[in-house]
Amino acid sequence: MLKLPKVIGHRGAAAYAPENTIEGIHTAADMGIKWVELDVKLTKDDIPIIFHDETLDRTTNGSGLVAETPYDYIRQLECGSWYGDSFAGIKIPTLEEVVDVLIERDMGLNLEIKPCPGREKETAEAALDMLSHYWDNHDGLLISSFQHVSLEAAKDVAADWSRGLLLAPENDEDINAAVINPNWKDIADYLDVKTLNIAHSLADRETIEEIIDAELKVLVYTVNDPMDARLLQSWGVDCVFSDEPDVILANLLTVH
Repeated sequence: MLKLPKVIGHRGAAAYAPENTIEGIHTAADMGIKWVELDVKLTKDDIPIIFHDETLDRTTNGSGLVAETPYDYIRQLECGSWYGDSFAGIKIPTLEEVVDVLIERDMGLNLEIKPCPGREKETAEAALDMLSHYWDNHDGLLISSFQHVSLEAAKDVAADWSRGLLLAPENDEDINAAVINPNWKDIADYLDVKTLNIAHSLADRETIEEIIDAELKVLVYTVNDPMDARLLQSWGVDCVFSDEPDVILANLLTVH
């Protein structure tokens, strides 16, 4: 049975260390954070790496599309200098490498399948195949994605692992009038997910109550204001993702 914490470190602990890195995982663990959220995609030669963007440009000293770049090139890049000089030289980790660290630190994982376009099925299959060889803690693993094909693949190859459907606003251009996909219940039912992971802009009280009524856990991303987190908690939100998970955790009303 899935045992979610009240706070999950977003991309590790993104306010304190470069996102999606081993350093970020250790930073979160040292703060007492029990779970982290990380993104996985595939290199050209199908190695699952922990990385968010479709291109290498923003967070590394390389460039180009991840989907067109072999791992032997990616493993030579560094992904810390963009964040701060003290992180210069750190590397993009593989999924296998971060799993070793998470097991060592006794942490749970929300793994977001973040496929490059057209690789939705392959990314889920490769990531879950790797995880199946190392990860035994069913209580401490949530597989999530925006991509329905990725969640379908996860359901097919690892049906006993909990899945979460990620939802962003249907109208990104106006955050003040954010609208949730009106078919979310049907989609969640079809994909047989345990959680609905929604953008903060979608998290009004009525929507949260509807999700709870549908017997789904409700998770909200990305929450960095403690008062926002306390309000969401009072509405029944099970868990929030935060770049500053220590701050949020310290300010919640009750923590179990």
